[in-house]
Amino acid sequence: MHVDFVTIIGLLGGFFYLASHSQKDMISLRVLSVASNVLFIPYSMLHAHFEIPELLGTPEFLLNVILLPINAKRLLEIIRLTKQIEQATVESPISEWLLPHMHLEKHQAGDVLFRKGDKAHEIVYVAAGRLKLQEVNHSIEAGELIGEIGLFSGEKVRTMTVVCETDCELYKMTDEMMYHLYYQNPKLGFFFMRLIVERLLRDVRRYRSESAT
Repeated sequence: MHVDFVTIIGLLGGFFYLASHSQKDMISLRVLSVASNVLFIPYSMLHAHFEIPELLGTPEFLLNVILLPINAKRLLEIIRLTKQIEQATVESPISEWLLPHMHLEKHQAGDVLFRKGDKAHEIVYVAAGRLKLQEVNHSIEAGELIGEIGLFSGEKVRTMTVVCETDCELYKMTDEMMYHLYYQNPKLGFFFMRLIVERLLRDVRRYRSESAT
């Protein structure tokens, strides 16, 4: 069987495509996907002898032209997130590298953000304003994250009612997005563990202080 240069390009593209499906690491998966797209595009062009009408009617050409920028963008996002996490130290604010992946919502004073017992499906970063934990009469100031304990609990329900004490600008991230980021880089779990421990220790100190008085 005669194997020419065009066939070799197509076979390599197919090999990288199949290999991408066996990867557990998201960076490797995206790299192989990009390589596959890069090879399939010239393969289709050479196979069609650069005839535009035929190319536009070739599904594999159109598919890979669409997938190439998508896979390249996702690869850059994963690399950027990985660098952010690797550069973060134990003292680094989590919000600094979570914020780009969160969406902004504005609330007015008196709005109930969520009630005790509600289903927990997102974490919240307070960019401006002040929140109040009604059950313990404690305020959450700008620059703090809330909602992570309910999100990671077994029952996934809110442990307290949170009300906007003032007008607020809040950045939110759904559990689905958070799990997606965690899948891209499992080191993210360390920082959420640190966040939850810090919050629990703070609650213990507050409880002891209130008990002493």
